[in-house]
Amino acid sequence: MEEQDPNSLDLVRAAAFRGVAEAQLIYGQMLLDGKVIERNAAAAFSWFERAAKGGNVMAINMVGRCLDQGWGVAASPHLAAPWFLKAAERGLDWGMYNYATLLILGRGVSEDRLLGLYWLRKASELGHAKSINLIGGFYEDGWVVQSDRAVARDYYRRAADGGDFRGQFNYARFLIQEGDLIGALHWLRKVPETATPAFIDKMKNFLTALPYREINDFAVTLRECQH
Repeated sequence: MEEQDPNSLDLVRAAAFRGVAEAQLIYGQMLLDGKVIERNAAAAFSWFERAAKGGNVMAINMVGRCLDQGWGVAASPHLAAPWFLKAAERGLDWGMYNYATLLILGRGVSEDRLLGLYWLRKASELGHAKSINLIGGFYEDGWVVQSDRAVARDYYRRAADGGDFRGQFNYARFLIQEGDLIGALHWLRKVPETATPAFIDKMKNFLTALPYREINDFAVTLRECQH
């Protein structure tokens, strides 16, 4: 979603109460994020439900996210799955990705990596970077496809280009293995722009253990950034 403008809060809220599904979605996201209004996940869930009933496909996906993550409602991946599937069938890349993730992990549904890969491919055709990165993982690890590092590398490169921080890290891993430390550092420097703190911690530990001073020095800067 677009960056939220504090000045638009009153307009969005008024439109939401008038029944405009897009405004209900945005208002729900504002309530969930807690940046321009006090965070209220339960209210956010309620507004996502209203927008979903109005046919907004992203709101359908967000109802699934709330149910999956326990945002404003009891966590229930089993109940989230049909919402993600509905959004996926409506052509939403995020719905495809979220439903695929449940299938791959066997979270709330029976594990089915082949079906998960099917939905990831559908999302990747729409340019969804996180899905592209996960497909790279399938080829690197040989999940329901023959292991192929060259194919995995290409998917990671595409995910990195698409702005996915995991794709950027994975592509950097391959570049390190190829001896291209300059190229690897280019992508590693981009990871902290969007990565979660937990992911950055894991990345620091991985990089610190590598036998390359340039990479180790970069890992030190990650530690300093978090203090």
